[in-house]
Amino acid sequence: MFIRRTRTNNQATGEGTSPIGWCAASASGGKVRQITVLNLGRNFAIKQEDWPTLCSRIEHLLHPQQALLPLQCAEPIERAAQRYAGQLVARAPAVEPAAADAGNLRPLADFQEVDVDSLQLTQPRSVGVEQVGLFALTELGLIDTLSALGVSGVVRAAIIGNLIGRMGRPGSELATWNWLVRQSALGELIDVDFAAMSH
Repeated sequence: MFIRRTRTNNQATGEGTSPIGWCAASASGGKVRQITVLNLGRNFAIKQEDWPTLCSRIEHLLHPQQALLPLQCAEPIERAAQRYAGQLVARAPAVEPAAADAGNLRPLADFQEVDVDSLQLTQPRSVGVEQVGLFALTELGLIDTLSALGVSGVVRAAIIGNLIGRMGRPGSELATWNWLVRQSALGELIDVDFAAMSH
């Protein structure tokens, strides 16, 4: 998606205006057409050199799980991105172009209202350092080496748990076991119940 300025003339008065719109491109039958999804008006205050940053931030707000790192932007751009993303969500079921080869439109997203006070957490777990640790051990070939050496599944899980536990929460062996049992989602990632193991 992108921001586009267009020139229009008022037939009654003859004066020209330059409205700005949040646009999307869609390909159909070998032709690309631009669709104005949201009119930003004539008095759009963001400088043109900041438009790419604003577009990226709006995309991050509409599709937050696709962003690996948060996009840092100035406060006016952040405020504008929040406002325009809110307007796009409020227009649901608005549509955005699908992939260029599809040639049709698909919904922006499926937004649902949730009563925050009704949410309950049951054994929340961390998963970030565990996933990075597993990736590192796999890249080093350590997990395959343990399997090739004939190390049993339980012992292999204990070795992996100790290594990643020391990465994520350095401490004693007992502290590592407590972290694996009470706080970490490593057991779910490697399909092992650390709570069933004795420390």
